[in-house]
Amino acid sequence: MNKILVFLKKQWFLVTMFALIIIASISPNIGKTGGYLHIDQISNFGIALVFFLYGLGLSFEKLKQGMSSWKVHILVQLTTFVVFPLCFFLFSKSFGNHIPNDLLLGFCYLCALPSTVSSSVAMTGIAKGNVPAAIFNATISGLIGIIATPFIIATFIGFNHGALSFESTVLSIAKLLLLPLVVGHLLRPILLNLHQRYKFFTNSADRLVILMLVFSAFSDSVVSGLWKNNGLEIIGLVFICVTILLIAVLFVTTWIAKNLGFNTEDEIAAVFCGSKKTLASGVPMAKIIFGAHPGLGLIMLPIILFHQMQLIICSILANRYLKRLNSSL
Repeated sequence: MNKILVFLKKQWFLVTMFALIIIASISPNIGKTGGYLHIDQISNFGIALVFFLYGLGLSFEKLKQGMSSWKVHILVQLTTFVVFPLCFFLFSKSFGNHIPNDLLLGFCYLCALPSTVSSSVAMTGIAKGNVPAAIFNATISGLIGIIATPFIIATFIGFNHGALSFESTVLSIAKLLLLPLVVGHLLRPILLNLHQRYKFFTNSADRLVILMLVFSAFSDSVVSGLWKNNGLEIIGLVFICVTILLIAVLFVTTWIAKNLGFNTEDEIAAVFCGSKKTLASGVPMAKIIFGAHPGLGLIMLPIILFHQMQLIICSILANRYLKRLNSSL
């Protein structure tokens, strides 16, 4: 029993997310647009708050420390915005006619997303890698993604799935994600001590907002017939596909880093930053890009499951790196 409680405490975000998906599947009226909780009326405020807090926590000094590792930067950004989309291209050509259109759109969206900040830096730190390079790459990736993510989707799928044009989408993403981040960073000298004092709450804010948005998206999709039109085998299919995708990208980034002569610290940063996709930015960006798309829950399913797999597999890999480094001392 104690082991179960420890697991639930450590993995509360994962457990809560799947619990909310189940609740949304049973009682979608709670979280749907215009439902009992009226999540749609506060979602933009929650998203802006999260990126404002990201800006407060963003250290320009740490970014400068990581700028010099230019080989790592090139590999990470090419992996994120070229290798992943190429994987989707091959996948869509091979299996695109055999899976639902909304799910295909979800895989495209997954492969178009930028890297994530928190877990990339955390995994690099655990493995004793180049943390400044990880911070720089994960942050820059998010900024590039404001334009690159909609562009990749428009290139492979077209841009008639949401309520906005490509230009309007980029502008909306910048206003909702980039503007609060910049404001937060500018206010960092004034509010940093307050941010540090309540670190537990500020670190939990992004996860709470993600949970809120996932619950709302799945509630709307269930109302639109998500599970009536798709069975549980869809979850199994997505789980297998995202696992294969993650392992393939981890292999490619590791192989390239070794053949380019990266030292172990740079290899670690490149592998962990290049293989990650952001759930924190991915969920709010999906709401902007796809609007009130009835299949939004299915579109978001690949990034939700990929997020869980990247935490599990990369945690194992980080500990393997750490053991290898310890054995060489």
